[in-house]
Amino acid sequence: MSVLLYEKRDSYAILTLNRPERLNASGLQMRAEIEEAVADFDADPAMRAGIVTGAGRAFSAGMDLKEAAERAASGEPVGGNRPDGSTPRSPLSSSPKPFIAAVNGLALGGGLERALDCDIRICSTEAYFGLFEVKRGIMAGYAVHHLPRLVGSAAASYVLLTGDRIEPEQALQWGIVSEVVEPERLLPRAIEIAELIATNAPLSVKGTKSMLHFWRNTGMAESHRAYQWIAGAVFESEDAKEGPTAFAEKREPNWQGR
Repeated sequence: MSVLLYEKRDSYAILTLNRPERLNASGLQMRAEIEEAVADFDADPAMRAGIVTGAGRAFSAGMDLKEAAERAASGEPVGGNRPDGSTPRSPLSSSPKPFIAAVNGLALGGGLERALDCDIRICSTEAYFGLFEVKRGIMAGYAVHHLPRLVGSAAASYVLLTGDRIEPEQALQWGIVSEVVEPERLLPRAIEIAELIATNAPLSVKGTKSMLHFWRNTGMAESHRAYQWIAGAVFESEDAKEGPTAFAEKREPNWQGR
């Protein structure tokens, strides 16, 4: 059963994360279906902008911690990284065409990171954000590298180190999103933005996104090398197994610091 709805309209496409019973938690299947949809979107010259949103009351709860607990029990890496330790490709920011995140509800962990991977982010008044990895004995991935560049060091440090819940107005103030709208206006507003982009010269849009992407990724190879070294110890720790396991068992984690 598909966990992504992919709809192409005149000049834009809507990708809807469709696992509402699991708050659109992201596992290996979700990753694969997004990459397949984005590849089709990139290859279609009629498609000028993409919109990513979630079904139900969540944008995405991020990593599927039940799946992560099963990986931990079988001895696999909790983070689901590739065998060489590298993190999976970011298909939305890597696309030559712009993506708009229409954050309809909670966007936590990898869910917030998926929104950050988009070029423009708007949210509804019912949304909230958080990077709760420090509460699960693991580390954020994409956000560790990119959030400081998007919102500044002070705001990023607060979000990453406290694991606190970030409400829409605070997200707007910090620049995590550019607009906050009422729930019924969220998708229409995202469509308006997509259609604004579609009226512009496609090569100009692609060239502009390429330059923005270049800026966002300058020095990123060094950042990823440092992450592999630092995060390797975290993800291989007992605490990294305890966090998802405690979540799956609905109990408080017993941290060992090892």
